[in-house]
Amino acid sequence: MASDQAIRAELSQHLARLWRYGLLLSRQRHVAEDLVQATCVRALERAGQYEPGTRMDRWLMSILHSIWINEVRARRVRQGQGTVDTDNALSFDGEHVAQTHVLASQVIRRVDALPEAQRETVFLAYVEGLSYREVAEVLQVPIGTVMSRLAAARVKLAEYPPLQSVPNPSSGERR
Repeated sequence: MASDQAIRAELSQHLARLWRYGLLLSRQRHVAEDLVQATCVRALERAGQYEPGTRMDRWLMSILHSIWINEVRARRVRQGQGTVDTDNALSFDGEHVAQTHVLASQVIRRVDALPEAQRETVFLAYVEGLSYREVAEVLQVPIGTVMSRLAAARVKLAEYPPLQSVPNPSSGERR
């Protein structure tokens, strides 16, 4: 059993990852912040359930996912406030026309167009780097479902034309 102090000490290391996951699920900054706060509260309340030696980030993401499924998502769907435009939900630092940001924006839009279950699975596996087994545990689905969702997402993403680079203003060439 982990102590409340041990949980508090490690919790701050995972806040950014939790917020990204909360933003992916809710698609709203303020809801993502609420999800992270609720996750932290629940983690502290249930510190005795955390098994030392296991990955805390996976445990925290499971808590966040459970909160989203059980509370926030159901309320938002009933109210019809479940989505927002990706361009409004995510902002990039620096010049928006910079090549990496344009490509990232294209990738985000394509992944954002995936069905919710595939989008969550892609995020956890490819952005957060969780193993298939860890993704299955976070989402509380069989590992075969994770593999199936990722395969379907890859097929869907492969249907898109190649990403478009930005023309170089001085030469007219694409970078």
